[in-house]
Amino acid sequence: MQTRVQQHDYVRHTGGGDEAAPTFDAIQASVGKRLDDVAKILAGALVTVAGVMTALGLTSDLVFVALNNESWPIYVASLCAILAIVCSIVALLIHPTKRGNVWETVVLVVGVILYMVALSVAVVGAAKAAGGNGRPTISNVTLEGPRSSLKLSFGVRADGVETSASVGVYVAAVDADGNPLNGPNLYESSLRPDDKGRVVQNVSMPISPARDVRGLEIVAINAGGSDECEARAVHGAACTTVRLP
Repeated sequence: MQTRVQQHDYVRHTGGGDEAAPTFDAIQASVGKRLDDVAKILAGALVTVAGVMTALGLTSDLVFVALNNESWPIYVASLCAILAIVCSIVALLIHPTKRGNVWETVVLVVGVILYMVALSVAVVGAAKAAGGNGRPTISNVTLEGPRSSLKLSFGVRADGVETSASVGVYVAAVDADGNPLNGPNLYESSLRPDDKGRVVQNVSMPISPARDVRGLEIVAINAGGSDECEARAVHGAACTTVRLP
């Protein structure tokens, strides 16, 4: 009498005991679950990118400044983060079959690439917006004393200046129409940034202007930038004119 051996869906291990082998559908479901976990992580791409920007000092005020200046890193980082979230949502909706897992893997790879691009560009955008592009500013301008013995004081500041660059500052005498008069500048200075790319200088100097001098023009120029006060340029000059009494 022959005994029919019933086949079971299991594998025998050398250590003894029988364990049921996972079926093909169970394997695909397990792979799909791991892919879904990755998709859920990518779903937080926008929050993570925003967190990186905030950690690097990109506040809401600087974001509005960057958008107003049409800073491309901000747009690219936001777009890549949104696309990464879209890829994660699409991956979550794919059924965990053999072909579905292949497509889910492809979608997640694209999402990871977009996610890394978003982070990288976010760092560039944060540094560009928070750094100020090395543009100098002139502040705290005061003119004290009688015309025969004036004292001019002002401050110059610039952030994000390249370590190999400098900020030039000079004071020139101008006529009633604001045109520079012939002769050397009353003050000249070339300022190098510190290790953090910052330039800070406070100037206080005596002035003994000639009779034809009607004002003083203070100009701060970033290296390689335009020296025109009204120029529409990223590295434009900062200019201030003080009328003499």
